[in-house]
Amino acid sequence: MACIYSYVVRYDSGFAPNPFYGYCTLATCKPKIRRQAKVGDWVVGTASNDRSIRRGGHLVYAMCVTETMTFDDYATDPRFEAKKPFRMGSRKQSCGDNIYFRNAPDRDWLQRDSFHSLYDGTINPQHVTRDTSVNRVLISSDFIYLGGTGPAFPDDLCDRNGRSLCKRGIGSSCFDDPQLIEDLERWVRNFGGSGYQGPPQEWISLRE
Repeated sequence: MACIYSYVVRYDSGFAPNPFYGYCTLATCKPKIRRQAKVGDWVVGTASNDRSIRRGGHLVYAMCVTETMTFDDYATDPRFEAKKPFRMGSRKQSCGDNIYFRNAPDRDWLQRDSFHSLYDGTINPQHVTRDTSVNRVLISSDFIYLGGTGPAFPDDLCDRNGRSLCKRGIGSSCFDDPQLIEDLERWVRNFGGSGYQGPPQEWISLRE
């Protein structure tokens, strides 16, 4: 049975999730979701209501998981070469999430200079430990990413127990209601587009 995992995207920067180059990928953060989500499940990110953002109740992205793989495979798959961060490049290049690799299966994880590195570009042990605690990347070729331009969730997008799909607060919610999954798919497929559709919230904030 398919499930939906819903959570708040606290930092919508284009890094986690990374919606570029034809795939939406979740390769860092959210270890619980990365561990549990399977092909056919949906992952839904809602906007933060932090006082600097105030977009709680709005959709950031929705992705149907079409593939999963290990960090080792992600690092070597040519489809995701462009997702390796180039910090001196464009905003899109800078926020690449293909950051973990190792020289052999029994060696320590290495980390590319990225949003999860220390300020000087060196390895951040805290992020390495958390991110690699689940050696699994979620990948989607069936997604919509609206970033800081997403619509408000409909009030009636709830499961059979009245729980709203729109997550608020910390943690994540899991739904296994077939009707809610059907309603979610209908909602997102009626937006008139798919894939990357709008800039991350942090990009919008930088313009203001």
